[in-house]
Amino acid sequence: MGKYVAKRLLYMLFVLAVMTFVLFFLYNLIPGDPARAEVEPMKHRLKPEEYQYRYEQARKRLGLDDPLIVRYGKWVRNLLKGDLGISKVYNKPVIEVLKPPLKVTVTVNIFVTIFSLGITIPLGIICAVKKNSKFDKVVQVFTIVGYSLPVFIFALLFIYAFAVKLRWFPVSGMKTPNFSGTPWEEFKDMMHHLTLPLIVLIIGSLGGMTRYVRAAMIDALSMDCIKTARAKGLSEKVVIYSHAWRNALLPVITLIIGWFMSIFSGSLVTETMFVLNGMGKIYIDALNNQDYNIALAIQLFYIVMAVLGNLIADLSYGIVDPRVRVNK
Repeated sequence: MGKYVAKRLLYMLFVLAVMTFVLFFLYNLIPGDPARAEVEPMKHRLKPEEYQYRYEQARKRLGLDDPLIVRYGKWVRNLLKGDLGISKVYNKPVIEVLKPPLKVTVTVNIFVTIFSLGITIPLGIICAVKKNSKFDKVVQVFTIVGYSLPVFIFALLFIYAFAVKLRWFPVSGMKTPNFSGTPWEEFKDMMHHLTLPLIVLIIGSLGGMTRYVRAAMIDALSMDCIKTARAKGLSEKVVIYSHAWRNALLPVITLIIGWFMSIFSGSLVTETMFVLNGMGKIYIDALNNQDYNIALAIQLFYIVMAVLGNLIADLSYGIVDPRVRVNK
């Protein structure tokens, strides 16, 4: 196991090294001049020679006069020190800019993950046990609809129904402006604002996961070992939850681990529509404003989470099923 983990960690470092090289060069090949964008607002107040001097100083300070490979080496050296650069828009270190959005995204997606898994796993198991029943057919219709429709359709419908017509929930934000109270009151105010985006995200994630769990459970229930367990006289609950679900969990676990890792990624559409200052929204804003230090940092963060998720999923196979050995 230790040898396998060491090999995977080396593989992860190789992937990260390649991706940092590719991403840095791609972002630096995008048309635009950061130095020009920095001094352009002062152009009307400066003489031409003073403007040119400041422009040249800005290029020198940003290292834009160096060859691209030299700039990449400096960037990697700073990256290893934990320095992700300075945000052009916010004019402060990228790490400080990303801390609040990461907190928002983690808060939202923890609730989404808990509720989504709490609904989809039991629902998928029940649909598999009651295959082709009226309940199963009704659930399949709703899951197909939920899986097919884009999440922004649900967002628009819920905003119109519960925010515009009924006025039960606010349309955007995470808290009431200038609101102060006890921690419990602040938590309730936050949940009041997050109810609509949470419902939208949960509904948008139910369809695919429910169908996946149902399919895995149907395959597991058709195994010979399940027939043997029933022939031994074991109760149906033991057969379903101890034997069938244990076998069905192996193909499902990759999806579950990926879902947990997505806690940190954010939702581009939902966060933008509900004006939640999360990782998804700030990523889109960074691209629109050509704040490539932030965009590059977020992209690298997603890559790290992806490779970590793959490692955790592989190690989880051996925990779920003792027959699986992850030592090679």
